Amino acid sequence: MKMERRGGLSPEQELALLKTRKKVIEAVGNNMDLYGITPSTGHLYGLMFFQNKPMTLDDMRQAMEMSKTSMSTGVRTLVDLKMVNKVWEKGSRKDLYEVEHDWYQTFADFFSIKWRKAAEINLHALRKSRFELLALVEQYPGDEELEQQVQLDLAKIEEAIRYYQWLIRLIETLESQEIFKLVPKDNG
Repeated sequence: MKMERRGGLSPEQELALLKTRKKVIEAVGNNMDLYGITPSTGHLYGLMFFQNKPMTLDDMRQAMEMSKTSMSTGVRTLVDLKMVNKVWEKGSRKDLYEVEHDWYQTFADFFSIKWRKAAEINLHALRKSRFELLALVEQYPGDEELEQQVQLDLAKIEEAIRYYQWLIRLIETLESQEIFKLVPKDNG
């Protein structure tokens, strides 16, 4: 991985700086699976994090020594997750990208996107199952054993629905940034 050269640094200073950055990039890249991101895309994010200016896909490809297709896919993933922003620069004909430096917002955006999707899918399945269980009891009126089993299942489903409704309220605190009133970004 090639990084931007710094003018005015001795070779020893530059090597030490690059070595330290590489440790961070490796750690970030290796832990991006938490976000559902491949290590190579995580390394790309880490590379972009240390840039002091927006990068083109060609810049990234050259620095990462990967194909333009891989870079494009990685950048698209990072943009979709709001971890990287497409930026405009006067005089540039190529698309430019830079890291979203507000990690608090990155966290809020990422988990809002992922959790909301999962919560809505699960709520839909739970509500549909609740309806089907109630229809099953109506289909076999007077069957006490079935009714007992259905009531047990309905209790579990209702608890799960309450959980996902709570999760959606939590997501809404992330989306509205109310979470930062409850848990401030810093203690200072």
